[in-house]
Amino acid sequence: MSRTIAIVEDDTSIRKNYTELLQKQGYKVQAYSNRKEAQLALTEKLPDLAIIDIGLEDEIDGGFILCQALRQLSSSLPIIFLTARDNDFDTVSGLRMGADDYLTKDISLPHMLARIAALFRRIEASHKPTRLEDNIVSGSVTLCLERMLVHWQQQLIELTVTEFWLVHSLVKVPGHVKSRQQLMEDAKVFVDDSTITSHIKRIRKKFIQLDENFDCIDAVYGMGYRWKAD
Repeated sequence: MSRTIAIVEDDTSIRKNYTELLQKQGYKVQAYSNRKEAQLALTEKLPDLAIIDIGLEDEIDGGFILCQALRQLSSSLPIIFLTARDNDFDTVSGLRMGADDYLTKDISLPHMLARIAALFRRIEASHKPTRLEDNIVSGSVTLCLERMLVHWQQQLIELTVTEFWLVHSLVKVPGHVKSRQQLMEDAKVFVDDSTITSHIKRIRKKFIQLDENFDCIDAVYGMGYRWKAD
């Protein structure tokens, strides 16, 4: 069954080009030019992936608003920002709102398609049945690989697809320092170091919301991060 991708882009030619490109790859595409139209439609039925520009018509940060609304509807919906805005502030802001990836419009089309395909491969596991041997348990944290679920002290942590694989990368080898490059490779994302740092900060915040004493993700200066068994 083909997957549905929603594209929210106010530039007519760009929207048309991306729509045709993705349709040629076998995806179903829903295209929208502004936030209000997209939010109304996507609230009724979520796509399999949302690709969103930040500036949408008269709303300079319309994409951010839409991302927040979609994330409230689903913690697992893959969301990619595709924008001309390549500054660190916007990148960090987008990831903090729960986007799985942040791409700039100078990305090559083959590279963009590869990133989309990688994201879909990672969510395919959530549709498989759970088996006991697919679980990873380390102290108070439990990871279910097949359904991409993380529980802390038996309470579910709502993580995005990218956040899940970053936690998995750390938890599967507690005490072992993972560099930012290794974390990127394990999560199949291709971003800069500051973006990985933003993801880790967001993950920490989610755990702390359930347990204010949480301190299992340790930053090792100049090296990366490690999971400390509680």
